[in-house]
Amino acid sequence: MANDPFRDNLGPRAVFARKATVRARLVVVLDGRLPKRGLELIPQETRGVRVGEVHELIGSTQPGIGANSIVDPIAYLGFMEILSAGVICAGDEMRVDGKLVGHLAGYDHTHMPNHMNIVISIDADRSGVEHGFELDQEVTFTAPAGR
Repeated sequence: MANDPFRDNLGPRAVFARKATVRARLVVVLDGRLPKRGLELIPQETRGVRVGEVHELIGSTQPGIGANSIVDPIAYLGFMEILSAGVICAGDEMRVDGKLVGHLAGYDHTHMPNHMNIVISIDADRSGVEHGFELDQEVTFTAPAGR
């Protein structure tokens, strides 16, 4: 049986020496929230994304969310189109137009293969509209400093 870094508790940060920033652009700005969404985050902490894919960004203030979590309070942020292929990873900083929005917490595959829900741990319960997001703003996912 092959070794699995997730099963063996190594995780991607233990094996990633360097990782390119993934760039995207907002194609939809969302406005709304749900107190009991019940998103089921998958066990994997990384996902490869390809140019042209469209994925949904969902924020949550729920403490301690990560792989295998059930996420209830959510704020809808937007949909983005991937402009540069790469790997996004739990803990990555997600920025819109250069401003830190939060950190990637995990992924929900409810709507796959149409799109992936990318859950972002955020400090304030604000939707995309309340963040002041605009269409075509740049979205980036970058490893935190020191990683």
